[in-house]
Formats: sequence, C-alpha cells, structure tokens
Amino acid sequence: MTDSMRILIGHVLDALAKGAAERGGPVPAGEPDELARWVRQQLGEPLPQAGTGAPEALETISHILAYGAADPADPRCAAHLHCPPLPVAVAADLAVSMLNPSLDSWDQAPAAVTLERELIGALAELAGYDGRASGTVTTGGSESNLMGLMLARDRALGRSHGAVSAARDARIYCSELAHFSIQRAAALLGLGESAVRPVAVDARQRMDVRALEGELDRCAAEGGIPVAVVATAGTTDFGSIDPLRQVIALARRHGAWTHVDAAYGGMALCSDRLAPLLDGLDAADSISIDMHKLGWVPAAAGVFLVREKAALVSLERRAAYLNPEDDEEAGYVGLLGSSMRTTRRPDCVKMLVTLRALGRGGLGAMVDHCHDLARYAAERIGSHPKLELIASPVLTTVVFRVRGTDHANAELRRKLLREGVALVGRTELAGRVHLKLTLLNPHATRAHVDEIVQAMASAV
Repeated sequence: MTDSMRILIGHVLDALAKGAAERGGPVPAGEPDELARWVRQQLGEPLPQAGTGAPEALETISHILAYGAADPADPRCAAHLHCPPLPVAVAADLAVSMLNPSLDSWDQAPAAVTLERELIGALAELAGYDGRASGTVTTGGSESNLMGLMLARDRALGRSHGAVSAARDARIYCSELAHFSIQRAAALLGLGESAVRPVAVDARQRMDVRALEGELDRCAAEGGIPVAVVATAGTTDFGSIDPLRQVIALARRHGAWTHVDAAYGGMALCSDRLAPLLDGLDAADSISIDMHKLGWVPAAAGVFLVREKAALVSLERRAAYLNPEDDEEAGYVGLLGSSMRTTRRPDCVKMLVTLRALGRGGLGAMVDHCHDLARYAAERIGSHPKLELIASPVLTTVVFRVRGTDHANAELRRKLLREGVALVGRTELAGRVHLKLTLLNPHATRAHVDEIVQAMASAV
C-alpha cells in the first residue's frame, strides 16, 4: 500500500465518523425529499469541468454516504436482512479492490481461483455435500436461485445451453412465502411467472408437504413437467424453514430438481442449536447461501452450490482469449465455466477471511446470540399491552403488530423513520400490514431490544 493510499483511507475514515456522528441514530431524521435535497446540496455538480481532487471528493461523498445511511451497525437498525459487516471482512474487501483480480481466467487471478475453489469446498462440506460437489460465488440469493432454476430447466427440458422457448407445461413449486426471485427467475428463463405454483404453508409457516404432494400429483395428471421444487430455509418474513428432507424426497419421486433457498438460514449450519433445522439439506440438487446475512460479510457475498459438479455443464463456454483448450490442458484453468458472469471480483476473499478468523464455533456463537435476542424480543413484544406477537422466531426474525389498524402499523414505522429513532421492517400477510424485527447485530444487547420496544410503544 502506497503512502498516498494510506492518506486517502484516512480521509474516508474521518468522513465516515463525522457523518455517523451527525446522523446520531440508525437512520437520518426527516422526510425523504428533505434528505434528497441535502444530498444534492452537499454533492454539488456530479461531473464538474475541473475536478475537485481526490481528498475532497472522498471526504464529501463519504460524509454524505455515512450521514444518509441506514447503519446496520446501529442496534436499532433492525428492518432487513442487512448485517453489520465485520471489520476483518471489510479489510479483506479492501485488499481485493486494490489488486482488482477477475476470476474468469487463471492469468487474471492466479491465487484467487484456488481460493474460491477452497471456499466452495468448505461450504459444500458444511452443507453435507461430498467431494463431487461444486459451485460458485454469486451476488446473493437472487442470482443463486436463478442459477438453480436454470440448471433445473436445462435438465428437465433437455437444453444443455438454455435455449429459450415457450415451455407451457413447465412447473416450478415453492411455498407461498418463498422469495420473489423465484418468479423473476422463471420469467428470465423463458418459462414465465405463471410456471411458478405457490404451495400452501402450515401453521408454522413451512411448506405443507401434503399440499405439495397434491400439486405434484395434479401436475402428473395434467401432463405437466415438474421442473423444480424450491424449498426455503429461512423465509424473509418469518425465518421459517421448510421440512427439507420430506420435501426433497417427494420432489425426487416425481423427478423434479430440488433447490433449497438457504440464503438466510444457510449459515445457521454453524450453530449446534439451529443446524438440526436444516436436516436433509445435503440431499438437495442445489443450494443458495448468503454470507452477507448470518455471516457478517459486506455484500455481495452469496454462494451457489451443486451436489454434482457435472450439473454445471450448462455454463461451460470456450473463449479463445480466456480459456483456450491447450492452456486448460496445461493446468491454467479459470472459473469461467462455473458462473453466469464473466468479469468477476473474488468476493471469496472476504468470506474466507471471515471463516478463518472466526471458525465455525465463532460464527455459530454469533448466530446463537442473534437468535437469543430474537427470542427475547418476542417475549417483550408478547407481554406488551400495545403490541401483538404474530409468530415465535425460528431464526432471528420477529413478526408482530401494533394493536390497531393497518394504517396505524404503517404509520408507526414511518414515524420512527422520520424521527430517526429506529428502523423497523414491514410486510403484508393475508392482506394485513405487519411489522418485523430482523436481528442480525451480534453486538446488540437486550437493552437495545428494550429501546426499540419502548420507542414503538411510545410512538403509538
């Protein structure tokens, strides 16, 4: 690192500290248009005729970014699956940015291609896969889910390189609480959103196995093609985990590819307490896991795993300027054939650094702490006369309502935002507005939970 780089990093850190101190809470107070005007005023002309110089540009924009942040490091920022990144992972990300490798060819990232392979191997082993497994680092669950459904489509419809055509008989099954990226992926893959058939959930917000069985039987009776069954290990709203072993066994009997969206819950495998909830994960054909959720790594940090490396055949490409055959025969093998992307930074580095620094035990302890906080929050909410607990937490999400109208619940969240007091999540279930806390801060305490609950009760 050059002296000029050290000086510039110092400017960034000072500006971040200044902006956070001025903000004073988890989010900046005020209306959205007020913040937008402030940003434009501070920024000035985005592309001036004459540049302002690196120190000024860094200080100004870093200050804007920090003041106007929804800061996941603040314990009162508890709306989304948005974790406070660990300092060691942030520092690792800096190393990658400075060297700027790309994983599509070996000669752009001689060491990093092996680092990604080692990361994939470690997480595949954590998921219960054996040495036949493979995968790639992704931008997150949406990309990973797209990859899983692409491989499922290509296997079911016989397209080794994914030619798009109308596949009117294709069916993809997932719970009615599955992530919206399933529908989006079906549209992108040429199957259409209507190919996705939502399956009812049980009283614990998990995919109902009997309902799935009925859907698959109906598919067979109608001559449909069961392309895939997507199980969820950690729904966005409830953190609920489908009965993986039963779902996968049923899907396999009907010849469907099985993909598990474990973007939220996958890293719960590090917790001895919560890992049993993911029983059966090792039987899935493919898996999504995000380390920018319960892994405390800066986004983007997703991983896509496949049980059989041969399943990645759809991604294989030959580009003379990247992976000529004679180079690969000589051992110069990059990662072009494992990803949907070409130029790709080694986000594996910040993930590997985190795994090595904390180990499974350290990460598991952090998961357990956040789970404990969620259970405590559920107790506090359930016993408060102004609040109503909707579901006990499975992972780290607590769903609840303020006793009152939908408008009262929606307005409470906006009021807390306007005042910069707390960031609380929102969702809709059965047509009604619900609120939620997603507790991903391993440094938060019960006192912080008490502050959030008190802020909500006072704002009603």
